[in-house]
Amino acid sequence: MVTSDQRRRQLAREKFERQQKRRAEARRKAKRRTAIVVAAIAVALVAGAGAYTNFRTESAADSGKKPIEFPSPGASESAAPEPGMAIDAKAKYTMALTTNHGAVSIAMDAAKTPRTVNSFKHLADKKYFDNTKCHRLTTQGIFVLQCGDPKGDGSGGPGYTIPDENLGALGKPGADGTVTFKAGTVAMANTMQPDTGGSQFFLVYKDTKLPPQFTPFGTMDAAGLKVVQEIAKGGVAGGAGDGAPKKAVTVRKATVGTA
Repeated sequence: MVTSDQRRRQLAREKFERQQKRRAEARRKAKRRTAIVVAAIAVALVAGAGAYTNFRTESAADSGKKPIEFPSPGASESAAPEPGMAIDAKAKYTMALTTNHGAVSIAMDAAKTPRTVNSFKHLADKKYFDNTKCHRLTTQGIFVLQCGDPKGDGSGGPGYTIPDENLGALGKPGADGTVTFKAGTVAMANTMQPDTGGSQFFLVYKDTKLPPQFTPFGTMDAAGLKVVQEIAKGGVAGGAGDGAPKKAVTVRKATVGTA
């Protein structure tokens, strides 16, 4: 016969086991959420005109809001040839962005990313970036401002693609498959497929972990980084963690020249 004391101990033990099971399940779910976020980061700066690859943070998926999209024309959308090489890869180039929030100066690495710099020079000379919006700001998980789309909605591009360059510059990926894009880094968006960069690029305003799949081609100056950080402080329109910046950002003029 089971005594009342034994029964109490049994019930206490069962309660403890249930608690342990719930805690283990909570840890498992938390780990899964982390994995989802890491996977989301892996496609955070995705691009594609006509056929998007979507990026969802856990919060965006749960809230039912539109997933973040970082588009730039994919290979299937290319209609024009990549511009012929017209820069001196041994020279130092600077991209100057005049925005409605201030100036952003970007030192470009022509030696390691000659085709990327050449493309930006080609487009800037044609005033391609003038009076365009920076259409996407992210403030959760990744910390970037994305620009370079003449349509201002994340679907535009120049009609050609350029190859990936300098992917090893940020070091060997960690166990999670990511590397750190330091605050101030400027890199290309793409479709998460090799060699699919177009005109869209992102400005990293806070250290961000991403897969080494986005060409890092430049570095903002201190004043420019501060400009982007101030934009980020304003948050995303509607209070989400990604989307159009609450403080609308317009690139009034973009030039690329030798330093």
